[in-house]
Amino acid sequence: MTHADYGYGLWGLALVNAAVFILFAFSFFKPATRRDWRSFGAFSAFIVALFAEMYGFPLTIFLLSGWLQSHFPGVAWWSHDAGHLLEMMFGWRVNPHFGPFHLASFVLIGAGFWLISAGWAPLHAAQRVHKLATTGIYARVRHPQYIGFILVMLGLLLQWPTLLTLAMFPVLVVMYIRLARHEEKAALAKFGCEYRDYMARVPAFVPRLTSRTARTSVHARPWRGKARLDRGRNRL
Repeated sequence: MTHADYGYGLWGLALVNAAVFILFAFSFFKPATRRDWRSFGAFSAFIVALFAEMYGFPLTIFLLSGWLQSHFPGVAWWSHDAGHLLEMMFGWRVNPHFGPFHLASFVLIGAGFWLISAGWAPLHAAQRVHKLATTGIYARVRHPQYIGFILVMLGLLLQWPTLLTLAMFPVLVVMYIRLARHEEKAALAKFGCEYRDYMARVPAFVPRLTSRTARTSVHARPWRGKARLDRGRNRL
């Protein structure tokens, strides 16, 4: 490109950022099994595709350049800041790094990495003694680390959407759901009723606002009171 404001072609920067991000995620996730490596590898492919467009070649802007320039003529689309497509299209063009979509992406990415990190310790502690992981974050959701990867990818899409990562995202979500279901079948075969009870108490991906135990105790109180009243009547 010969544009004076062309902000791409920085392949070294793309490589360094992708490597740092993947290593950072690796330090949180610490894959151990074959399925761990499969899920982490898919996430890494998403990261490489993202940073290749963020710093290397803006394929999405190139493919959509005619439509973008006709609908948003005031934007220098070959500048690096214009890669924050949502901020540009919704008019937040002063500093896209402080735009609403960019800030929301930080929240999602931070929450995702927290879930990945919070899920690692109880999971591997339980695996070492061949028990179920039901403490910590696993008392709220059954698959916190897969939720974490999905939130991180969603945050990155808000920050820097591309056609390739938009196409990859639903595929990876389906892959994580299928991996979760496969792991649950293996856990049912290994732990039987114990894991079935755990599935009944704890949701797979979306935590409940109130615990099942709390709801059960609330509903149980009127029954207990009625039982005591019936026993009192029987004594009379």
